Amino acid sequence: MAAAAALLLLCAWLLPCGAPASPKGVTARLAAKWPATSLLLEASEFIAEEGNEKFWQFLETVRELTIYKKRDSEHSYYNLILKKAGQFLSNLQINLLKFALSIRAYSPTVQMFQQIAADEPPPEGCSAFVVIHEKRTCKTNEIKKLLKKAAERPRPYLFKKEHKFPALNENVPVVILYAEIGTKDFVKFHTVLSEKVQKEEIVYILRHYVQKPSSKKMYLSGYGVELAIKSTEYKAVDDIQIKGHRLSILVYCL
Repeated sequence: MAAAAALLLLCAWLLPCGAPASPKGVTARLAAKWPATSLLLEASEFIAEEGNEKFWQFLETVRELTIYKKRDSEHSYYNLILKKAGQFLSNLQINLLKFALSIRAYSPTVQMFQQIAADEPPPEGCSAFVVIHEKRTCKTNEIKKLLKKAAERPRPYLFKKEHKFPALNENVPVVILYAEIGTKDFVKFHTVLSEKVQKEEIVYILRHYVQKPSSKKMYLSGYGVELAIKSTEYKAVDDIQIKGHRLSILVYCL
């Protein structure tokens, strides 16, 4: 009987701690160190992995698509991007693209090019510019002049993930275009550079560059976040006498 009484008393102490607590929601969001990147640029990186030719075909399709970004809602603009991408992707690939955009899988790649552009640095006030063997300009009519003595200057270092316009001749000056696809300035430079590639005058490289990055934070999904939360509330009960049996009990409540 003494043991049963002690057990009953112990349960009475434990019940308040073990009772279901009122639900308290915890929301965690993981923000990157860079601002939100364009979904159009991220979609282009997804398509680039399907093939270089498809990448440049996609760029031709979205030549001035950003004008709809200002006019339409974000959801409508997102659907428009998917519609344009659907011309080059299967239904399965479109579903993969949706997933990639939802977790912002290609945002780091877009930001990588943005950082490379920042290290140039860009000419002041230019929304698009070219670098021709260490010489920069944001005027298309100056490209011809910079190409004249380009061979006398060092060739640029190219990365593995560069977007190179299909060319037959590689032993010509390299022109790197920093621009935001889907804008008028991109189209202006792209038209001039692609024509020069066809004439075998240059090697044309495109790198993403946004003159005015978004003010929104870049929230990432698909990453594990551990929240170590515990209660430090303790209830100590000592020196309890139950029919000659002394109990020292420490209850730790979580």
